[in-house]
Amino acid sequence: MVKIEFLGPINKASLELEVKNLKELKEFLKQDESLKKWLDLCAVALNDEIIFDENTTFKGGDKIALLPPVGGG
Repeated sequence: MVKIEFLGPINKASLELEVKNLKELKEFLKQDESLKKWLDLCAVALNDEIIFDENTTFKGGDKIALLPPVGGG
């Protein structure tokens, strides 16, 4: 199991899921209408490191965070 955290304005409770990679995670999260819009906007961090490759393999105990864009100045 991996723990999924939704940061900032996404406003969702954390989940624990049995997914093997980023591609599988995105497919699961797309089933939730309130998350669909965020998936294309958010960066994804695996154990506090940004990842881009959808084939990145997850291990039990990994922490995945969806990081929405932020503004500042």
